[in-house]
Amino acid sequence: MAEIPIWPGSSSFSAGSTPFGFYDSDVDFQTDADKVAKFCAQRLGYPIENVELQDINFYTAFEEAVTVYGNELYAFKVRDNMLSLEGASTGSSLNHSLITPNMSSVVRMSEQYGEEAGVGGNVTWYSGSIALTSSVQDYDLADWAISQSITGGIEIKKIFYEEVPAINELYSPYAGLGVGFGFDGQAAALGSIGLGYGPGLNFLLMPLSYDMQTIQAIEMSNQVRQANYSFQLINNKLRIFPVPSDSDVQIDGYRPYLWFQYIKNDDRINAGINSSADDKITNESNVPYNNPTYTQINSVGRSWIFEYTLAIIKETLGYVRGKYSSVPIPGAEVTLNQADLISAATSEKEALITRLRDYFDQTSRQSLLERRQAESTARQTELNQVPMTIYIG
Repeated sequence: MAEIPIWPGSSSFSAGSTPFGFYDSDVDFQTDADKVAKFCAQRLGYPIENVELQDINFYTAFEEAVTVYGNELYAFKVRDNMLSLEGASTGSSLNHSLITPNMSSVVRMSEQYGEEAGVGGNVTWYSGSIALTSSVQDYDLADWAISQSITGGIEIKKIFYEEVPAINELYSPYAGLGVGFGFDGQAAALGSIGLGYGPGLNFLLMPLSYDMQTIQAIEMSNQVRQANYSFQLINNKLRIFPVPSDSDVQIDGYRPYLWFQYIKNDDRINAGINSSADDKITNESNVPYNNPTYTQINSVGRSWIFEYTLAIIKETLGYVRGKYSSVPIPGAEVTLNQADLISAATSEKEALITRLRDYFDQTSRQSLLERRQAESTARQTELNQVPMTIYIG
């Protein structure tokens, strides 16, 4: 049987002793490496029990523990700040940057609502027209888009096929009925909503709500009492009312066109994709967080790292002892505790990761704001219990 390497009881760290060398040049890491090796060996029973590991095994576990701590820390920072980080430059490390929340991603996400309302957004609105044909009531705007070599389809935003707005039939807001008097056209306006009128002006300013109600009454009147221009649009199939007549499509020798505004469906899809953002943060994988600086990790973080290193060492020692399931000694054999070590290491690593994530979650921006709110409420409740002193002079 091959001789099993045994931990000699001491070590001397030097650069190059770890697999990746992330922290080999850090003075505090160099100092703690040997201390952590001694700590782990003694927790495993040395010198009463032999530890079948070498110094590089302890150094490797120590480097891994620091890296895992940094990964958990910066993964939390990414989660907490992704809305503010998305779209920022990837050019420099964020390890020591103070991230202030901003509205850039929120505004970018809300641009779609501006586009839908026609008051902004990042999708271009185009104008189109289609010639009206006598006795033809239905027009297929999807076919029109194909004839214009537009791929991906269109979405109609507005049809310019409507009568004069009702506000144009509402005259002076300073008259008693909300309309003016003294013009021939105004009698027709009043008659169109079923009202008579008098010639006098009383210069009574009516509330704006009255004007709005009057506008609604005029619009309803136009629909009921008059032949109103309107349309129906379903799946880009346009039906107009009334049906165009010969006189409608021959105006002073010119053929009229029906105008509309539309967007291209491909534009809406492509507007949300910026393919030239090579130097921008686009997802969690390219947020520029690097491995932590060990010297700047406080005692709380280092304590967690020491415990996680010990859990890794237990796991490593378990695998080693699994290879040498029993060790011969004079007159007998010693059975090694591989299963116990691996089981303990697995549960301890899971518990440590859970504890660290809970700790980070409790210090998230949301949790801190909720805690501050609770403290403010508790403080106010306490102050309300203080008796109000009455002074009698």
